[in-house]
Amino acid sequence: VRQQAEDKAASFLDSLKSLKRRRADTIIALTGCMVDARTQTLQSRFPHVDLFLGPQRFEPLLELVQERGCVAAPPPVLGMRALPAHPAISAYIPINHGCDEMCTYCIIPFRRGREVSRPLDELVGEAATLVERGAREVVLLGQIVDTWGHDLPGAPDLADLLAALDPIPGLHRIRFLTSHPRPMTQRIIEAVGRLPKVCEHINLPVQAGDDEVLRRMRRTYTAAEYTDLVGRIRAAIPGIAISTDVIVGFSGEDEAAFERTRRLLEKVRFDVVHVAMYSPRPGTYAWRDLPDDVPPEEKKRRLHAVEQLQERVSTEINQRLLGQTVQVLVEGCKDEKWYGRTRTDKLVFFADEARRLGQPVEIIVEGAGPWSLRGTPAPVVAAGREAGARQINGPLFKGHAPSTSFF
Repeated sequence: VRQQAEDKAASFLDSLKSLKRRRADTIIALTGCMVDARTQTLQSRFPHVDLFLGPQRFEPLLELVQERGCVAAPPPVLGMRALPAHPAISAYIPINHGCDEMCTYCIIPFRRGREVSRPLDELVGEAATLVERGAREVVLLGQIVDTWGHDLPGAPDLADLLAALDPIPGLHRIRFLTSHPRPMTQRIIEAVGRLPKVCEHINLPVQAGDDEVLRRMRRTYTAAEYTDLVGRIRAAIPGIAISTDVIVGFSGEDEAAFERTRRLLEKVRFDVVHVAMYSPRPGTYAWRDLPDDVPPEEKKRRLHAVEQLQERVSTEINQRLLGQTVQVLVEGCKDEKWYGRTRTDKLVFFADEARRLGQPVEIIVEGAGPWSLRGTPAPVVAAGREAGARQINGPLFKGHAPSTSFF
């Protein structure tokens, strides 16, 4: 979505020139949103790249690999996705591609086209295969995940997909991102609250807290509607963590408009806020029709104001976990400490001599900062806990409110 991402990709491609000189048989391919009608420009800029593939176009790469004799045959493919032999503990599954929303600042609809959902059976099969190969958590991805299924026969929704994935043996957790407030229905909310393996965490971008700015962004909801939705989510799923995205300095955002955004963040108290300064993206409606009228220094001031506010809020939220027991799915080891995430997507570090990779471990929280927690493994308790069962503030949780809340 952001130009900065393309700039990083371009820099990385430049760094591969020396590799191509040393090993001319190396295949370098660029795929995804960066490849569009500008293919000739990309070919001129990166002559060492063998293939330029638009989103979801894998066939030419598989054909070239086979032609070069790198493999005897193309690797197994589900829905045109080549799956890794050894996926990470947490594996990503794109469930739809493209977007129909047409937010004025976003390039995705122009690069990836209209939204297309992948079939339910295909997604369940891919998730099961990833679990067989070692994944313990699947993260469902889409520009807007909660519109999945609207274009499929029978019009299933995200709640149906979550319910179909939940029984997969060996799967501990299910996450999804990113959501849009408009299609986040009560049925989806109730599915998150009901299904044992679906984590209590929702990423729900608000982008701005001022109605006029939201209108100029073409976000199709008001600030009041957004806060009402958050209230319904928290009422249905006690202890849920909610993260959001915010753009500061968008066209027409004066000081009063920014203050309304700041007040919304203060009121809602998100667990995490991803904040970015607005910069016009060539090809978007905002780049074409709306002035970039907030000075860069003012954008930076607003960015820092949001960051400072959120650092305080995140610290206060996380410190309420001190002394609590949380379930951590261990993803790796760094600096002699295991790390993983709680069901509410909080990063936790702990030391333990036992091999913990891929295991759900009960951790007593002993330290809490704005961005992570630290703790020690809890004493082993009696057997009977379900690997995929919800755990919030210690007690087993299957749809009933815990005795305390850290929100």
